[in-house]
Amino acid sequence: MAKWGQGDPRWIVEERADATNVNNWHWTERDATSWSKRKLKEVLEGLVVEGEAGRCEIGDLKHVEGEASCNSRKGKLIFFYEWNLRLSWKGTVKESGEKHKGSVEIPNLSEENEVDDTEINVSKKKGEGDVLKELMRTEGTTKVREALRDYLKALKTEFTLGMILPTKAPVGQELATDRKPSGSTVQDSVTPQSPDMVGVKIPTVRIHMREVFNSPADELYSIFTKKELVQKFSKCPAVIEAEKGGKLQMFEGCVSGEYTELVPSQRIVLKWRCRSWPDEHYATVALNFQDLAAQSELELECKGVPVAHEESTRQWWKKQYFEEIHILLQQSKDNME
Repeated sequence: MAKWGQGDPRWIVEERADATNVNNWHWTERDATSWSKRKLKEVLEGLVVEGEAGRCEIGDLKHVEGEASCNSRKGKLIFFYEWNLRLSWKGTVKESGEKHKGSVEIPNLSEENEVDDTEINVSKKKGEGDVLKELMRTEGTTKVREALRDYLKALKTEFTLGMILPTKAPVGQELATDRKPSGSTVQDSVTPQSPDMVGVKIPTVRIHMREVFNSPADELYSIFTKKELVQKFSKCPAVIEAEKGGKLQMFEGCVSGEYTELVPSQRIVLKWRCRSWPDEHYATVALNFQDLAAQSELELECKGVPVAHEESTRQWWKKQYFEEIHILLQQSKDNME
């Protein structure tokens, strides 16, 4: 086999943490079918459609047939998905108070068509109430298309986290860390903990994010340290040992790490990694909480993220953490009212 800087990079296998799929050349495939079924239910069920005619709500995803997958080849991601979906809906006419039911069918959601060109059929059970059918056909269709876009966006960000592996630049070529940082990202280079990679640098970045939540800092701190709350916003079983040296495992093992510092209501520091990162490579995540009257600000600093995972990691924190915590807080508020 060739050494770094010698010969065709497709055949270089040395000095990689996993010794597989060097430079992302080879074809790899990940089945997204089960994940997609859960995500489609999440984004579609419960959609509310309101207008002058009345109010409708999308109910259960009654029928979901198809498959989805993501493939990596030559450092590029290729998506395949084909779905036949049927949803129920119910609504109330504003003037008369009459209630009606119907269904929404999406016979062919696939990568061959843009979401705007995807066929969406709305039907209603016999009887009056055509004003609700029209509401669902117009405003409802718009809402459904938005939800389908959310699914596809998540498929291309959340689901693909870690599919593109970091590569090593040939001898004499500058590493990606030499490019100028932009925005809130600063680039570094770190040495992984694995004994097999002693002296080998992985290009990394530092991610900085801020988010304001409608809760006091102590409540927000608890959402990151109490098992039952972590499981509520992550929608998965979790291992949460909120003490120095305590273990962390979330999202069906996709994320794991260790608590290294805890200052109640003020600060949490974690060793944090994605399962698909190079073996034993961890980022350092610092979460700082600050009270802002009835709200609180969370400042996130994530150091040591592999360059190839910068955007997917940023999206992971935004979608899987921040947005889900906002939903949890709103649900708690609604229950109290």
